[in-house]
Amino acid sequence: MIRILLFFGCLCVAAISFGQTPKPRTVITTDGEIDDVDSFVRLLLYANELNIVGLVYSSSMWHYRGDGKGTTMTSAMPMTRELYGERTDLRWPGTEWMQGLIAAYGEVYPVLSTHAEGYPTAENLLQLVRVGNIDFEGAMDYDTEGSNFIRELLLDNDTSTVYLQAWGGTNTIARALKSFEDSYKGTPVWPKLYAGISKKTVIYLISEQDATYRDYIATAWPDISVLYNGGQFAALAYPWQRLVPEPMQYWLEGRFMGKRIIQDRGPLLASYYSYGDGQQQAGDPEHTHGDSTRLDSAQWGSFQPYDFISEGDSPAFLHLVEVGLRSLNHPGWGGWGGRLVASDSVAGRWEDGPESADYNPFTQRRDADYAQTRWIPALQRDFAARADWCVRPYAEANHPPEVEVDGSWERKVSSGEVVVLQANATDPDGHALYYHWFRYGEVDSFPGEALLLADGQELQLRVPYDMKPGQTLHLIAEVTDGGVPALTRYARVVLTAQ
Repeated sequence: MIRILLFFGCLCVAAISFGQTPKPRTVITTDGEIDDVDSFVRLLLYANELNIVGLVYSSSMWHYRGDGKGTTMTSAMPMTRELYGERTDLRWPGTEWMQGLIAAYGEVYPVLSTHAEGYPTAENLLQLVRVGNIDFEGAMDYDTEGSNFIRELLLDNDTSTVYLQAWGGTNTIARALKSFEDSYKGTPVWPKLYAGISKKTVIYLISEQDATYRDYIATAWPDISVLYNGGQFAALAYPWQRLVPEPMQYWLEGRFMGKRIIQDRGPLLASYYSYGDGQQQAGDPEHTHGDSTRLDSAQWGSFQPYDFISEGDSPAFLHLVEVGLRSLNHPGWGGWGGRLVASDSVAGRWEDGPESADYNPFTQRRDADYAQTRWIPALQRDFAARADWCVRPYAEANHPPEVEVDGSWERKVSSGEVVVLQANATDPDGHALYYHWFRYGEVDSFPGEALLLADGQELQLRVPYDMKPGQTLHLIAEVTDGGVPALTRYARVVLTAQ
């Protein structure tokens, strides 16, 4: 029996409450940055977990096509203004790369789809691709097929939430919203339409990559919920060598990435950019991260062949993938997409920062990045398993266990009460299962100590006598199978004192 003494405490009680389909509906908007490409490859391997309803090219402060007329612009964002000055276009990767990766996905689909239900066909995904506002950074003064596509989704009869992911700028999303204003503001239908769109929409921003969120969406649509990942994403982006604890970096290094994910895993994974792989992104000659002649970067570090480059946008969709942590409607609870907490100043906005920091056992201090990096071993093993799914039959690959707990996952408890929790898991491949219970102390609101007595599947604890009504404990059963690669799933129990 393992005795675990933990104490933390954080008030993270707010939630996003929306009608949900079994799989969250989502639209990806992307500027085509090299890390968008790598995030898109991983996204396709998790397409069975989501209801992808739109794939839209957009621009950003880093990438835009130009209007073909010689018109120049200077960035509204200080960093790119200093780097690039006045430009007619900027590092534009084109409007065909998603279709190319979907075609590669189509080649592996016959094998991939035998491993799990729900994978869309390549043909279905191709029907979702649209070109949005791409001429310039922040362009939102005209309708495009991409903005119109988003507009129609927000107007459809399905009341479930639409998660609009901004992997680049928010300008195409902003244009879709502006078109509602242009058509309906000041009319009798506007109040109801505004309320309905606001309730239905959640925008997930990976930083601010143009000014359209700040200058338009935040002021004109203040009731839209926003998940703002302003820096935590960097743990899965270019500066990962500086942010990921050294004992975890193996999972992002070429000795794992090359052997277990990229090489001999079919055409989709062969398209995944890594250091020293000899690939150079079309349309972006100024970006050298994929150049086989460059394994070092004065800005980011020194790398070996097949080392991870960046997937800075992956937290936006990983937040939607349910692995048992129940964080979709509770961004402050933490999950594979990291952890965001409710803003003190802006209603309906969730953000990263000091309050979303988790305790890093490697540095023995709270760390703003550890809310994301703590999941990297499980994330990368899961990625490797799905890479295997692209080329191996079901019997020769590993699949994740399914985990549940006896009784309700939300429970009212009394101080001094002895609580017994029982986790039960099954493994589709018949592998041995290994149970580990832990308290997610940064998330719950009880600030004191809690003694956990864990013995395999069972966890016993006495509710602290000083736990006040309304305070919570978050207890998580983490179950890992004995397959290769070992895969992990979870079950969360929330105890609330009465």
